[in-house]
Amino acid sequence: MYDLKLIRENPDHFDTGLRRRGLNAMSADVLARDAALRDLLARLQQWQAKRNESSRQIGLAKARKDEAAANSLISEVAGLKDQIQAGEEEQRRLEAQLNGFIATIPNLPGGDVPDGPDESANVELRRWGEAPQFDFAPREHADLGEALGEMDFAAAARMSGSRFVVLKKRLARLERAIAQFMLDLHTEEFGYTEISPPLLVRDQAMFGTGQLPKFKDDQFFAGEMEWRKKRLAEVLQAAEHQVENRPGHVPAVVAELLEQAETAEQFWLIPTAEVPLTNLVREQILAASDLPLRFTACTPCFRAEAGAAGKDTTGMMRMHQFSKVELVSITTPEQSAEEHERMTHCAQEVLKRLGLHHRVVVLCAGDMGFAATKTYDIEVWLPGQHRFREISSCSNCGDFQARRMNARYRPADSKSTRFVHTLNGSGLAAGRTLLAVMENYQQKDGSILIPQALRAYMGGLERIAR
Repeated sequence: MYDLKLIRENPDHFDTGLRRRGLNAMSADVLARDAALRDLLARLQQWQAKRNESSRQIGLAKARKDEAAANSLISEVAGLKDQIQAGEEEQRRLEAQLNGFIATIPNLPGGDVPDGPDESANVELRRWGEAPQFDFAPREHADLGEALGEMDFAAAARMSGSRFVVLKKRLARLERAIAQFMLDLHTEEFGYTEISPPLLVRDQAMFGTGQLPKFKDDQFFAGEMEWRKKRLAEVLQAAEHQVENRPGHVPAVVAELLEQAETAEQFWLIPTAEVPLTNLVREQILAASDLPLRFTACTPCFRAEAGAAGKDTTGMMRMHQFSKVELVSITTPEQSAEEHERMTHCAQEVLKRLGLHHRVVVLCAGDMGFAATKTYDIEVWLPGQHRFREISSCSNCGDFQARRMNARYRPADSKSTRFVHTLNGSGLAAGRTLLAVMENYQQKDGSILIPQALRAYMGGLERIAR
């Protein structure tokens, strides 16, 4: 979300940022909606003042026993009341339109973000390690896993369709070991607090981090509230039939429940633990001394992948359900740039401990996510595909999400509050780390060596072989 005052004061800066993202200028539209609302609010204030004054004059007229003047003023107040009521309804409509429009506008790119329309303009910052060399043609993870008999896409498709997988035996344990290793690293060495969050969240939580309303089609809707509405409608119908000769009558308790169901928020499966972790501070005022807050969680993640038709249709690169260790930081504006670098290095350290060749790129303005003002992608080398693939995105969202969540902090020795800055990153995606380990540690006979850092989590197992 945006501070409308800043758009009023510097619309060119706002439009320039949107153009860098490949979007059209929107300040004129935002300010026109804002002006209409502000004009209405000014008129409402005038009508309210006039009603208050007329109400005062009624008392004076009655004191003078001037009934004609009192009656005239009473009629005037009644008309103003209707006018104000209609104006307040119009205010709610205009506010909803303005807020709904602004809610679909992405965050502005930071000044140090490179320009460019898409991933072709991303800039590589650094590399770590060397790509492994093989004396045979390296295979992709899906071929390796299926040959081992421990990665089954066909079984998953029979029960759930495409973009699902069944992991078995040692590969299932290896994915769990990877997640446990990452959680231990982030909590014990990097000071993140482990959280076990809900996997179902309400509309307002998804709105807070930017998944709603713009990316509704990319989410999995849980639908629990729709079931309640249907059930309550059935109860309502049955109650009406039970009341003889009163076809329109509804018991008050049923009507109340139905009204609650109609206005209740929906539930969504989380696309990433970023949603519940960031929303831990929604509608909170934090003390500056408590910042930064650092949270981590390993959760299943659920994504519809609505825009991924034809992309990564085989293997585990792009799944509807996958496990991921998430990192979230809540900090002050002054600390957020440094925290962004720190978070990225924490995610990188996972790959370093696993001995996986990777690089870090900064995304250009046209390739960033909706809520980000700056993003680093970490890309791991996959020998089977013979290219780097994204395994983590670490983003600084500035105060964009905080405004949507009303998450603030109070600086020391200050009575006023400021919006926090929020950051999030994968630390890492467990499924993608699994496939990276499989491809980089594969042997000529199709077996997989276990990286030294993971062997303690695998009961000392050194190799997965058929």
